[in-house]
Amino acid sequence: MARKRTSPFEDLVEVASKLPWWACLSLAAVSFAVLHVVASRPPMPVAGPEQIGEAAARGLVATMAMFGKYILAFAFSLAALISAINSLRQKKLYQRVEARKGTQALNEMGWEDFERLVSEYYRRSGFQVAREGGRGPDGGIDLTLRKDKETYLVQCKQWKAYKVGVKPVREFYGVMASRGAAGGYFVTSGEYTEEAKGFVRGTNLELVDGRKLREMIDAARTPSLSVERRKEVAVARPATPSPACPKCGAEMARRIARRGAQTGREFWGCSRFPKCNGARQIEDQGEKEPAPLSDPPTPDAPTQSMPTTKPCPRCNEEMRLRQFQSGSRSGQYFYGCTTCKKGWPADHHSS
Repeated sequence: MARKRTSPFEDLVEVASKLPWWACLSLAAVSFAVLHVVASRPPMPVAGPEQIGEAAARGLVATMAMFGKYILAFAFSLAALISAINSLRQKKLYQRVEARKGTQALNEMGWEDFERLVSEYYRRSGFQVAREGGRGPDGGIDLTLRKDKETYLVQCKQWKAYKVGVKPVREFYGVMASRGAAGGYFVTSGEYTEEAKGFVRGTNLELVDGRKLREMIDAARTPSLSVERRKEVAVARPATPSPACPKCGAEMARRIARRGAQTGREFWGCSRFPKCNGARQIEDQGEKEPAPLSDPPTPDAPTQSMPTTKPCPRCNEEMRLRQFQSGSRSGQYFYGCTTCKKGWPADHHSS
């Protein structure tokens, strides 16, 4: 179906509405101020026939600026209102899905709401999110994520009737390679074929199906719940003395495991981390000495044995150590090659 023809004014409002509402208001104020200065310039005196053309051009610019300052200010203000409404709708949508159990809520929504839901999840995960979709239920890059000077691409597919095959996944990976993205997330409310899963194995592209997205939304609630729980515990009982680190003897501090088998749980972590990764379990019994963890939570920094660069097994060019920022592999490290656009697990054998 052909896209409905729109005016330049409508296109401007649509593009600007993808920005945060405060950015739209800033553009409205700046455009009005700049064009007001241009429109306020005095008319050029004409001393001879040769200056008539220049004076007419200057007068035309001043006239356009006089009307333009109101038009642009109105356009950006309207975009700010639309952006604020969309942001509010997006947050309410996320809260409704967050309050429900299972994947039924994902299957009931349309493709636009599904894209808004995914956008809100990554925004809450600490990314700067720019929406590029909105033209239809299937096409192109839907979201661009930025974090720590790295760019990640997201494609959303609200497909609940059948599995996502390898073709759209391969095409998306090609777009990632052409843009030089640090990683990508292909998100669907349905499932993936085995061929699609096999294609992304060992790459910097992660597949997120409906079940995994539901788990990610549920897991995102854990940090806030943990904070509330810690406040309740602090009021209900006296502070527990910090034990000594079993490795270096330094004082330990309460931390929360961000991944691994003990995700969301509190533990004693060495205050000298990352130089020392000593950890102990937190015991609620008053006199009992906290026991060292046999399998301490994975630290959020690479180990000393993990080099930051290494040669690519495919093209022998330099690969850089990167980290997944979200999804089931959040926090895990991998080596990304900027030449052949291939990703390799961080525990891959040394070249």
